[in-house]
Amino acid sequence: MAKRVVKKENFDKLKGKGTGFVSEFKQFILRGNVMDMAIGVIIGGAFQGIVTALTEDFINPLINGIGGAEVGGTFKIYGGQVIKYGDFITAVINFLIMALVLFVLLKTVNKIAKTNKKEEVKEEPKKSEDVLLLEEIRDLLKKKNSK
Repeated sequence: MAKRVVKKENFDKLKGKGTGFVSEFKQFILRGNVMDMAIGVIIGGAFQGIVTALTEDFINPLINGIGGAEVGGTFKIYGGQVIKYGDFITAVINFLIMALVLFVLLKTVNKIAKTNKKEEVKEEPKKSEDVLLLEEIRDLLKKKNSK
């Protein structure tokens, strides 16, 4: 077997290759919006558990007690199969609660963002002397043509 000789020039060319992908991926992961999205998904999952518990432990018993309707009911169909309409109703209630909470949260965030925008005072850029002179000429021409 022959020994393979690696030239220093070839080694220098390879230096730093392959790290671009890793550094780009690291930059992508550490951007704020990716991290915010991950945190939102985790909190959303935890909040879904709270909403499900609220629905199953509080809302469904209230519906059962008031109307006498069983939310956890089933409906038998042919061949021994059952339709679990109670589970569907529970899922719809969960969805409506989640949608309501997200709607209220979004309205609150938008209201806060709107008040922050109002607090920012926008300074109009100063016009150059040429622009001011041209505007004055324009106004004089308008005045002259209107007479």
